[in-house]
Amino acid sequence: MATDPSAPDSPIQLQGQLLLADPSLKEGTFHRSVILLAEHQPAHGAYGLILNHPTGKTVGELLTGKEFEALQHLPVHDGGPVAHDELTFTSFWWSQKLGLRWALRISAEDAVNHSRRPGRVVRAFLGYSGWSAGQLEGELQRCSWIPTRPKPHLLGQQHDMELWAELLRSVSPLHRILAEAPDDPSLN
Repeated sequence: MATDPSAPDSPIQLQGQLLLADPSLKEGTFHRSVILLAEHQPAHGAYGLILNHPTGKTVGELLTGKEFEALQHLPVHDGGPVAHDELTFTSFWWSQKLGLRWALRISAEDAVNHSRRPGRVVRAFLGYSGWSAGQLEGELQRCSWIPTRPKPHLLGQQHDMELWAELLRSVSPLHRILAEAPDDPSLN
């Protein structure tokens, strides 16, 4: 359970939650990002994957070889700015007891096996999002991120730029207004 990030001495446990980029993050990699925070240990840092930034490329355009044939049509997403030259596979599924589950950095063979299992969604990611110890906590105190818990329907939604607005609308009435506001309100 997450604790209040505005309390200076409270430990923040966000593993398994989604981080929605605050609307003030208007430029760069994290603009309107939805990040699954797959690993989080305040003393060691955090690891996450941007779920909603498709690159427009497929695995077959980036990797050749027999082991990637079954994955050649799999869309590639921008996972974040760290190690952006590395392609990894991740499988996601929903557990009634545990909520959103995942297997990170799995092999191509495991990705194929996961894709054949009902209820599993396999994604390919270029790079990842990473934070050093204390960095994410500082960003949360500056209100750069809006943490939220994933809901069962997440895996059935399109993981594109619209995902950010859809999820932000469900946080609160204020967030609904922010989700529907244009990037530059002065252009209205």
